Amino acid sequence: MDSLASTFNPNKRLKEEFVSNLKGASMMELFLLITTLSMLLFLRSVYSSTKKGPNSAEALSKKDDAIKAVVCKKNMGSYLAAATLDVLCIVFPAILCVTILADWTYINAVVMTLLVVFFILPRRSGFSVSQEEGARSLRTNISAYRVAMNFLTCVCILAVDFKIFPRRYAKTETYGTGLMDIGVGSFIVANALVSRQARGIAKMNLRNAISSTCPLIVLGFARIFFTSSVDYQVHVGEYGVHWNFFFTLAAVAILTSMINLPPSYCGILGWFILVVYEVSLLLGLNEYLISNERGHDIISQNKEGIFSIFGYWGMYLVCVQLGNYLFFGKPGDAVLRTNNWARIRVWIICLLFWLLTVFLDRHVERVSRRMCNLAYVTIVLAMNLQVFAVLTLADYVPGYKVAALIEFFDRNLLGSFLLANVLTGMVNLSMDTLSASPFVALAILVGYAYILSIAAAVAHFYGIRLKIW
Repeated sequence: MDSLASTFNPNKRLKEEFVSNLKGASMMELFLLITTLSMLLFLRSVYSSTKKGPNSAEALSKKDDAIKAVVCKKNMGSYLAAATLDVLCIVFPAILCVTILADWTYINAVVMTLLVVFFILPRRSGFSVSQEEGARSLRTNISAYRVAMNFLTCVCILAVDFKIFPRRYAKTETYGTGLMDIGVGSFIVANALVSRQARGIAKMNLRNAISSTCPLIVLGFARIFFTSSVDYQVHVGEYGVHWNFFFTLAAVAILTSMINLPPSYCGILGWFILVVYEVSLLLGLNEYLISNERGHDIISQNKEGIFSIFGYWGMYLVCVQLGNYLFFGKPGDAVLRTNNWARIRVWIICLLFWLLTVFLDRHVERVSRRMCNLAYVTIVLAMNLQVFAVLTLADYVPGYKVAALIEFFDRNLLGSFLLANVLTGMVNLSMDTLSASPFVALAILVGYAYILSIAAAVAHFYGIRLKIW
């Protein structure tokens, strides 16, 4: 059986070494990269709002509007056309930014900032948003932010297996900040900010929580079975021998269900958990977690995944209170606040989290995704709020429209992530990603992203929605 499995993945050890012992990129580079990627989505959203004039891209604007109009009429061809257009305008440039243009991150950020300013300033004068439009705009921006973070994660999980993807963007071994480090944390943040708990309407008991997370637990065991069956590369230092992302999500959901606190108190409990966990790390738990020595018991075998639950749970609870404070009204009131109200506070809180991250990283303990320590929680929050903050700038452009791709993916975030994992596995088992040329790697990444986009469009067309957590 072992020899048969090894034939599926003969370069397993090389691939594991390729993503091991990495130290990440600087916080400044990640800040600028996230800004650039967010602005790509911003520019696509405001593109169709460009005023018609002698020098405007009127023909393209009409074509874009026509695509969106026919999409509303449930025409499959137009769904696919809308997805294709957004792949060309958003996804392809984003893939370039994290691969062959990665060494020009600083220049890319400057160019994108100038383009955003160019779109905003000429259209800002005399424009205002009503309260009703602001609430609708806020809902749109939340969806765009959640899709952006999810899709970036989907792109990176395959891109990291190619040499075209910079090693500094891959997951760090122990301490450091890589682009991929924010993936799991971002998934939790994106769900917590708009969760039923954040809206103050959740009354879930432990039994219901276990029932609702059963699919996640099944997915977790299914991942273990398939990775071991085909001898798929697994970096043990990430979660442990058996643990994986789905078990972490299930554990956070179950722990959250054991308390029924109002959203305003969830943050207090969350910070308490994070501080106690950080103190435990500083008192010696961190040495245990980063050690390569493992016992034969289940906890020692999966120490990274099990102990990091406290960090992710604290993060989730903090985000519940943040979501309630920023986006919703009083507990029990699911009505969205105005976008103007949220925008100012998001920018302020985002800046505070970045400052707190720098302080913690330098004076307490360096950022560690492996342990999900306090500095990791703050940088994940900072980067997620940064994406949302940039997207809220679109409200300064009258008549902006959300990209069709956002609508498609918003209904199936987890489903898209599952499909991305399946496609990533298929690519890795069918070819030697380490020997792929830059052109081949780029073509595969674009094709992979296009398949994900088309699948999301088809699911949206037929009203298919996969919702587990």
